[in-house]
Amino acid sequence: MSVRFVVRCPTKLLKVIIEQKNHATVFAPDYGRIFLVKILHTADVHLDSPLTSLALRDEGLRANIQSATRSAFAGIIDTALSEGVAALLIAGDLYDGAQRSAKTAAFLVGQFERLRAANIPVFYIKGNHDAENPITGEVALPDNVHVFDGRGGKVQLAGTEIWIHGVSFSGKHAPDSLLGKFGAPVPGAVNIAMLHTSLAGASGHDNYAPCSVAELAALGFDYWALGHVHKRQVHSEAPWVVMPGIPQGRDIGESGPKSASLLTIEDGQIAVEEVPTSIVSFIGHEIDVSGAENDDEIRQRIRQSLHAPIADLRPEEDAILRLILSGRTVRHWHVLRDRDIWSETVSQIAEETGRLWIEKLSFALEAPAVAADTSATEELGRLMEQIATEEGFAAQAQAEVDEVLSQLPPARRAELMSDAAALSALTAKLAQAGSEHIFALMKGTSE
Repeated sequence: MSVRFVVRCPTKLLKVIIEQKNHATVFAPDYGRIFLVKILHTADVHLDSPLTSLALRDEGLRANIQSATRSAFAGIIDTALSEGVAALLIAGDLYDGAQRSAKTAAFLVGQFERLRAANIPVFYIKGNHDAENPITGEVALPDNVHVFDGRGGKVQLAGTEIWIHGVSFSGKHAPDSLLGKFGAPVPGAVNIAMLHTSLAGASGHDNYAPCSVAELAALGFDYWALGHVHKRQVHSEAPWVVMPGIPQGRDIGESGPKSASLLTIEDGQIAVEEVPTSIVSFIGHEIDVSGAENDDEIRQRIRQSLHAPIADLRPEEDAILRLILSGRTVRHWHVLRDRDIWSETVSQIAEETGRLWIEKLSFALEAPAVAADTSATEELGRLMEQIATEEGFAAQAQAEVDEVLSQLPPARRAELMSDAAALSALTAKLAQAGSEHIFALMKGTSE
């Protein structure tokens, strides 16, 4: 990167141009050191973590994104090179778990060597997933990669007054704060600290290396490069406390586009911007078919509505959608009756775009308001609603649901049934869905 600085002195105009590969530094009389440096911050890469989605039943989609986490990381390296950054920071969980993979190791070394060829160093702290991964200790990483250990330490970024501080997890659990392992910031310099932490706790994440934003701010660092929580959040700007989030979502629970953080440091001041990283995004999307008079109109509404998620994607990005078909339409019962056909129809319409796949289609349709119906079909519908609320039916249904769930792996069972209340709620939901489907079959046939 070539950077031109113009420094105005009291007696003359001094023009200094210093060219370096990854950063520029200027010395001016009475003005001290002025520099402009870019640094890229990411975390929670979870290399080779599988994407989980029913949409992956599609062979084409599965082939395209089975290595999405690798592609996202390669994109981060591309960004580092194109931006001419002075360093890449990886704030933990580069790996996904204890699985051994020679291909992952070879891929990782290859990506780091791309940075090494451009004289870009990598600063890396181990998170909970890294600490339990055997690759972490077995791969001989290129010499441009500095891995902080569990004792903590600091490294000066060559040619700058920037110091990188970091502390790794010593094991796969860190129930206590790690802040005591950080030394003091270097006076007169820009100090960046790397920490893998849940902060004060985050839903869905283990409570590791707990601390508060106030405690981080009190230590005097200029930028906290955090990791562990998969949702991006800037907790503070003075000092900067940034959780970049996971660079590639893995299921609908990690929905939306993902990113890394690009720091620009100029004259001791830090600016932060997002840079996109995800290869495929998980998106929730609702399609309103209110007022549709026939099936052709419903299909047209679906096609038109799918333009919106495509417009938000980058050219190289695809999306997996969880759709809800909603609204009040005269075709209400017919759509519910033929829900399997509509699921296939919507999937085909999405695939026609070449960018979208459907993970799940849900129905939240309503029938048009009409006068009270006393037909046998309506009476049966009301009877099913009444039976579904009876204690005897609920107990029997709950026992059957529990039996089915017992066949699932423990982790998946825990997700669906965390306690007795969750089992009861799931049973009620399934009973309602079943009665609505049966009623739709009868109603759709009679109309």
